Amino acid sequence: MGSWHLDNDESFASSLLEEFKSSKTKCFELSDIAGYVVEFSADQYGSRFIQQKLETATMEEKNMVFKEIIPQALSLMTDVFGNYVIQKFFEHGSATQIRELANQLTGHVLTLSLQMYGCRVIQKAIEVVGFDQQTKMVAELDGHIMRCVRDQNGNHVIQKCIECIPEDAIQFIISSFYDQVVTLSTHPYGCRVIQRVLEHCHDPETQRIAMDEILQCVCMLAQDQYGNYVVQHVLEHGKPHERSAIIKKLAGQIVQMSQQKFASNVVEKCLTFGGLAERQILVNEMLGSTDENEPLQAMMKDQFANYVVQKVLETCDDQQRELILSRIKVHLNALKKYTYGKHIVARVEKLVAAGERRIGLQSSYPSQMA
Repeated sequence: MGSWHLDNDESFASSLLEEFKSSKTKCFELSDIAGYVVEFSADQYGSRFIQQKLETATMEEKNMVFKEIIPQALSLMTDVFGNYVIQKFFEHGSATQIRELANQLTGHVLTLSLQMYGCRVIQKAIEVVGFDQQTKMVAELDGHIMRCVRDQNGNHVIQKCIECIPEDAIQFIISSFYDQVVTLSTHPYGCRVIQRVLEHCHDPETQRIAMDEILQCVCMLAQDQYGNYVVQHVLEHGKPHERSAIIKKLAGQIVQMSQQKFASNVVEKCLTFGGLAERQILVNEMLGSTDENEPLQAMMKDQFANYVVQKVLETCDDQQRELILSRIKVHLNALKKYTYGKHIVARVEKLVAAGERRIGLQSSYPSQMA
């Protein structure tokens, strides 16, 4: 190596990087980049190289890399490529290194949580550090919870806190959502946080407060572009009595809801996860009375409700299906004229064919005498 390189560390770093990127033959090891780890970390290919090597590195190699990145850790955390090297250290570093790296976050947790790359490092740290460091980190967010929840980066950190930190240690986060559940459910990032609360917070009081607030506004939430996901979440993952409560609240408005872009997805979830009796309530409402002007007819022609009708055919029992099919068959020819009606025609023809096959199979086997 010519001594002229050593006059300018940076030019050597960049020429070493260039050699690394253009070399087709030389197989680089971590020891080859000693002294230039930070420069490599901030480069797309250099960063990827370090990440891969750290997975199988010896303790000696890890120590060498760690010594170089620790003084620059904060700036690497917010770097487009450097943040991945820091994350990889949280995964593959020794317990001491992980601890020391997490200590670098002290005083910077909020700033990093609101930054595009820093928020990923904070999430990774929350996953891997011990309880004492988790609580120390999360304490820095106290007083800024709503700001984080509404932030495109910060919301991921709050979600991770709810997923990974014991509930009683983050009660200050959870209680800041009381009286705000509906407002947050209609927010593009807040709706994700509320879903995590419903999944991970098992404290009866928290569950009761959240569900009471959701139920009070369930019809509005079902029609909201973000709130509908919260209602769907409860229908899919909630307790049976919560599901029943939602279906009861929506009953009487099922047809209108089915014709609405977001609420139609909620009605489909009601059909998929509701019990037999609950499904019957929904089906009765769609069938209406037997007069000509039945809701089902309007639903089949509607761009959103036609999917609800398809979901009914998919989820109902044989008896309900027969009744619905007999109602639909009357309108089959008329439906063929409508863009959305065609979906129903195709589904019905498939079901009818399957039914006939089933009957054919049954009749081709003589019933055995007991």
